[in-house]
Amino acid sequence: MKDMLRLGKVTGAAGLKGELRVYPYTDYKEKFQELSYVLMDDKPRRIEKVRYHKNLAILKLEGIEDRSGAEACREKELFIRRADAPPLPEDSYYVADLLGLTVQKEDGEVLGRLKDVILHSAQDLYEVERPGGKSFLLPAVDEFVKDVDLEKGVITVRLIEGLLNED
Repeated sequence: MKDMLRLGKVTGAAGLKGELRVYPYTDYKEKFQELSYVLMDDKPRRIEKVRYHKNLAILKLEGIEDRSGAEACREKELFIRRADAPPLPEDSYYVADLLGLTVQKEDGEVLGRLKDVILHSAQDLYEVERPGGKSFLLPAVDEFVKDVDLEKGVITVRLIEGLLNED
C-alpha cells in the first residue's frame, strides 16, 4: 500500500446531485483541485467538480449521479497513486511516509514510534506510542520537531518538561 496515498474519507452526501462531502487527510484541502481522479474501492473515479465548505472538500465524481449513490459511499476512503500525487513543498511529508518512524530525542534516547498524525487547523499533532503501549501527543511544529530523516526512519524531537507524563 506504499504506492497509494490516503487523501480523505467520505462523510456523506452534499445536495441531491451525487456530490460527496470529504474530510481531507491533508492540511491543504485545495489539493483536490490539482487532481484529475481519486481511487475509491480500488477503482479510479474522474473528478468532475470540486468546491469547499468549511473544512470539507465537496467532490462530484464520475458515475455518482444522485444523493442515494453518494450516501452509498459514506465512510469510504479516497486514495491516489503515489506516482500521480502533486509534489510536496520542502520540509513537507506524506503521513504514510511518517507512520511507524522511530521518534527519538536529540540525545538519541528513543521515545517510541509515530502511531498517527492528527490533523488540526492550528497545527498537526504527532501521536507517539511509547514502548509498553502508552501514547503521548507532540505538536508537529519546528519548536518540537527538529529533524525528519526518512532514509534513516527517524524523527528527532525536543521535548519540554511535563510533556511526557510518566506516572
